[in-house]
Amino acid sequence: MKVSELARRAGVTAETVRHYTREGLLSPERDPDNGYQLYDDDDLRRLRFIQRARTLGFGVAEIREILEQSDRGDSPCPLVRDLLAHRLPEIRARIQELEALANRMEEALGAWERLPDGTPDGHSLCRLIESFPEPLEPSPRTAPPHQETSS
Repeated sequence: MKVSELARRAGVTAETVRHYTREGLLSPERDPDNGYQLYDDDDLRRLRFIQRARTLGFGVAEIREILEQSDRGDSPCPLVRDLLAHRLPEIRARIQELEALANRMEEALGAWERLPDGTPDGHSLCRLIESFPEPLEPSPRTAPPHQETSS
């Protein structure tokens, strides 16, 4: 089947199929007459597997590693468990960071309801942001990049 047929059967776009092909996750044959990429039912199963792995948060590099282990005849299941066990605490921490951000945004919107809009006057860029309290310590995600100094 051609790219468009595989995409339709898997419920993705043709560009998604092309992307995973470029990434080496799908390996179509070439039609010798016209050079079209031809996919088979194994590619469809593999594409559906990739979609499931993506819904679990696996990145392309991780999926590649999982598929390579499977292609070698090794069970990738221990790797999959390890990757998720490592990732889950990171995701939970990120959710907490996002909840804290949402709370700060709500606090700012509430405080800004009572403030007038201003125009930059050379001393102020945006009074709304400048009126918001400075953080006590920068979070790792918002800290400025490290500046190297020459000695």
